[in-house]
Amino acid sequence: MYARDELEEMVRRWLEANRRCEERGDWRPLADLYTEDATYGWNVGPGQDFMAVGRQEIRDLALGSEMGGLDGWSYPYQSILIDERRGEVVGFWKQVADARRPDGSPYEVPGIGGSWFRYGGGLRWCWQRDWFDLGNVTAVFVEMMKAGVLSDGMRRRLERAASGTPVPGYYARAETPVPLW
Repeated sequence: MYARDELEEMVRRWLEANRRCEERGDWRPLADLYTEDATYGWNVGPGQDFMAVGRQEIRDLALGSEMGGLDGWSYPYQSILIDERRGEVVGFWKQVADARRPDGSPYEVPGIGGSWFRYGGGLRWCWQRDWFDLGNVTAVFVEMMKAGVLSDGMRRRLERAASGTPVPGYYARAETPVPLW
């Protein structure tokens, strides 16, 4: 059992830190809100997962290289659910680019994205798993590429992914360094 007010304070700090990171275009400071041994991962399709193990990998890989090229994007939370009995939080967010379509609407990933957190005490997360619709993400990136509005960082990131060069943190499901669930 966790104190409801402590979990609400964690969420408040998390949302404020997210807002600051969005403004700066640098997500790495969020790593300070994880325990030293935290894990952060997501599924990227059949048989493949991403997993950052420990605060430093979360900073360097999940929040550094994986968020690289997404400067100008925002991830507004739409709803947050707190389970103080289990110390878990689920947040539903959108993915919105700062680039605009010719009609003035922002490029936004349709569907549901979210994060599932486990609280580790001391106002830090010890576990996070994200979900998003990779098909919709890909479609928006392709649309932006065709329109010529991808950031230089995102173009480099997509070129790296297309090169076939192994990217740190990505594993075949059987090789993921810690259980995802």
